[in-house]
Amino acid sequence: MKVVLLFVTGLVLSPVIPGDEPVVAPGDNLVVEGVPKIPASLAEQVGRYTEIRAAGFASWHPVRHEMLIYTRFGATYQVHRVRAPGAARTQLTFSPENIYGGTYDPKTGESFVFSKDKGGDEFYQYYRYDLADGAITLLTDGKSRNTGARWNDAGDRIVYGSTGRNGKDVDLWVVDPRDPERNRLLAELSGGGWFATDWSPDGRRILVQEEISANETYFWIVDAESGAKRLLTPKGGAEKVAYGGGKFAKDGKGIYVTTDRGSEFQRLAFVDLATGRQTLLTPDTADVDEFDLTRDGRTIAYESNEKGASALHVLDTASGKIQDLAGLPVGVVSDIRWHADKRTIGFTLASARSPYDAYSYDVAEGKLERWTFSETGGLNAETFAEPELVRWKSFDGREITGFLYRPPARFTGKRPVLVVIHGGPENQSRPDFLMEHNYYVNELGVAVILPNVRGSSGYGKTFLKLDNGFLRENSYKDIRALFDWISTRPDLDPDRVMVGGGSYGGHMTLAVSTFYPDRIRCALDVVGPSNLVTFLEHTSGYRQDLRRVEYGDERDPKMRAFLEKIAPAKNAEKIKKPLFVVQGANDPRVPRTESEQIVAVLRKQGTPVWYLLAKDEGHGFNKKPNRDFELYATVLFMKEFLLN
Repeated sequence: MKVVLLFVTGLVLSPVIPGDEPVVAPGDNLVVEGVPKIPASLAEQVGRYTEIRAAGFASWHPVRHEMLIYTRFGATYQVHRVRAPGAARTQLTFSPENIYGGTYDPKTGESFVFSKDKGGDEFYQYYRYDLADGAITLLTDGKSRNTGARWNDAGDRIVYGSTGRNGKDVDLWVVDPRDPERNRLLAELSGGGWFATDWSPDGRRILVQEEISANETYFWIVDAESGAKRLLTPKGGAEKVAYGGGKFAKDGKGIYVTTDRGSEFQRLAFVDLATGRQTLLTPDTADVDEFDLTRDGRTIAYESNEKGASALHVLDTASGKIQDLAGLPVGVVSDIRWHADKRTIGFTLASARSPYDAYSYDVAEGKLERWTFSETGGLNAETFAEPELVRWKSFDGREITGFLYRPPARFTGKRPVLVVIHGGPENQSRPDFLMEHNYYVNELGVAVILPNVRGSSGYGKTFLKLDNGFLRENSYKDIRALFDWISTRPDLDPDRVMVGGGSYGGHMTLAVSTFYPDRIRCALDVVGPSNLVTFLEHTSGYRQDLRRVEYGDERDPKMRAFLEKIAPAKNAEKIKKPLFVVQGANDPRVPRTESEQIVAVLRKQGTPVWYLLAKDEGHGFNKKPNRDFELYATVLFMKEFLLN
């Protein structure tokens, strides 16, 4: 009996008997339970969408006009160098794991620092890469979680946060990247929400942020030699205040931050270090998500979140005059950094019809330049759906918004709907690129809706707090109201609705499947908590207190009883529609037990459930072969349960 091996889009297929349909063989790292065999023909149909790439701006060279970017040519994202807009990408790191960061030393550009973990476990280690010979040197202890590295201006020290002392609290450490033996504990801290944001120009002080929750953060000044810290932003007031950013002024006498003090939105502000006086610099109309300061301290570039879309501005620090930068497409801007020339801003930009890529903007000339041109699998991205901002009223009359991506006109009649709920819970769905998920819209004719339920960022601090603690169920009701809105649309089919999401979006998916099963056909849960009590008890120690502020403290008997009452895992008998569960074995945020407990209950009661586990992934799938198989399985799931 002859055995045939077939290859589709680079994947090895299972041996098949001639005449039978060949199938895609999952990798040895994947555990596949309840998922039917993936036909090779399906992988071939989807294949071009799996070849869509993305790239992001990482760092400017301190002397030359060139940048580090991150992109993927193999299975994982690596650091590349680009010497000019549109120039060839030269890959510098070659690791089986994803590389994060990639920041040049600020003086010579002879080296850069990056981080990576193992199998998605998020125990990040920092490394120095020497451009002269390609040598890579470990800077951290190789076992703890290390985050938030910041160079000083002299380029001879890096401050970073580490859980090395006890695995829970994030302390400040300082290392000379040229001599890792000179790695010392600077300050012992309590809690998991600490990270450094900047060094003072003279290198004697470090600006450090303490995060209590999305609604409450503080800034401290830490002595770079003794580790002594001084609170800069006041505690104990009637109003909880959130701060962000954090940059020293050029003279070291003040700092620039974002804050919602006395405002609904995060506004850019200047804080005088001597008096503590805060001066607001931008209007109370939209969140300032990111900003950066030129080396001479004269100009700030910042991005504002205008109903989900990004606007880029520059502010003169002497006069306070704001200039809006024209010529950017409607999309999302991130990773803002000034070049040393004080006139060019580097950043990452994505729009609905353009994948994430690295760009620069010359403020003096008003010139936007694209540095990378990520491939889209040979597909014409100009034909991809552009999002429409949609609105609906929830149970309490509050307006909820989201983005609707419509299928091409060749798909007629009422279209099936996929509702994708973001994670966080404080994240926000924005009008950016759908990556490989454009397949659902373009080829399956499925309308995709990305809702921003209460608790999402970008709509003011009042809206951000509307799902906290005992208010949790109200965010579920926002999705029920979305289902009601779908039923009023002549172009959408309320009888063919699928809900999905990752992380907190996965929890929302399970909650909707539990409490509104008659409104959906099927659901996709990616690394979602199935019981917020067991989630809080078993998420990594450095995250527990941060999450308790959002979800409620499960150690409080009343809160525990409430969270148990609404837990999908405790109400699984109500889940009647097919569920696809995706989980990373090494997830430090949502342990695999959260997925396993819901899968076990559904199997026992006979509810159709597919389960896909990756042994080499953490909080979601990042490696290309795993993402490809997940996409194939998701398309098969949609065809079987949503489209039939």
